Amino acid sequence: MNSATDNALAERQAIQWLAVLAGQPSQAQLCAFERWLAQGPAHAQAWEDASQAWAHSEVPARRLADEDAQALGALLAAMDAPARRPRRRWAAALASAACVLALLGSAAGWRPDHWLQDLGADHVCPPGPVCSTTLAEGSRLTLDAGSAIAVDFAHGSRQVQVRRGAVFFQVAHTGQPFRVHAGSGEVQVMGTEFEVRREAGGERVTVLSGRVSVRAAPGQPEQILGADQQVAYRDGQATAVGKVDSAAWLAWRDGWLNYYQAPFAQVVSDLAVHYPGRILLLGDGLGQRTLSGSFPSQNPQAVIDSLQKVLGFEQSRFMGLIVLR
Repeated sequence: MNSATDNALAERQAIQWLAVLAGQPSQAQLCAFERWLAQGPAHAQAWEDASQAWAHSEVPARRLADEDAQALGALLAAMDAPARRPRRRWAAALASAACVLALLGSAAGWRPDHWLQDLGADHVCPPGPVCSTTLAEGSRLTLDAGSAIAVDFAHGSRQVQVRRGAVFFQVAHTGQPFRVHAGSGEVQVMGTEFEVRREAGGERVTVLSGRVSVRAAPGQPEQILGADQQVAYRDGQATAVGKVDSAAWLAWRDGWLNYYQAPFAQVVSDLAVHYPGRILLLGDGLGQRTLSGSFPSQNPQAVIDSLQKVLGFEQSRFMGLIVLR
């Protein structure tokens, strides 16, 4: 193996030793660790780096472990739902997940919170560039990084469910209805190009051209959107239809993220879907700071480095995890 491969292997082994030593290691394990540490300078350096990263990352690692345990518990519950077999024993084990394993998982892009949303998805766009697909009836879809959809054309109408992320639709005219479901709401297509986006704070529909009908929930009033209009909804409650620069809003299709007085937390959330590891923002004060600008989505690390000079926050990086504070 070359030196780069040796160093990468030593880093992974150092994290594994952190997991062992964080518990109650036996005397045999302690002796094995000492032998591993003495095998060469690469091991000693990897252990020093891992120890320093752990000293700075224990709090975010615990938070990641808690989030991942909850997500895995929800995944198991969903898998067991048809048979109504609870897995309390598994849930208890997941709740006590080791924090160091959360750090290790970050290096591989391990995201249990996405697994549940991806169950039954027909198209998933991984972190990185946007993805494009053409449905069987000719409609063209552009999925933002980190997005997932399910498609159902089996009941006399064309239906797409946005399970997570953002999707831009260019709908083919076939004479059949085309509906998009996201959260509690439904979008009825009336010949158009539009985006449906699912975020932590709710759902949002933006029209580039044509018209769509939006209902925030069954039984709620219908809202008609035209070009350069947008509406947001959450838990069945919708905002008023507003004006928007749809070309700027939809620039993510060309690799650009545009903001005007946006909270830093939103920028970090958008960058995170293009980053193969995990980005964790600590502190509400930093997340609420606002900024404006246009940033390339292809290199989240470079954007964070640039914003660090402007906002003056600290960042720690290790094994695929970026912590901002």
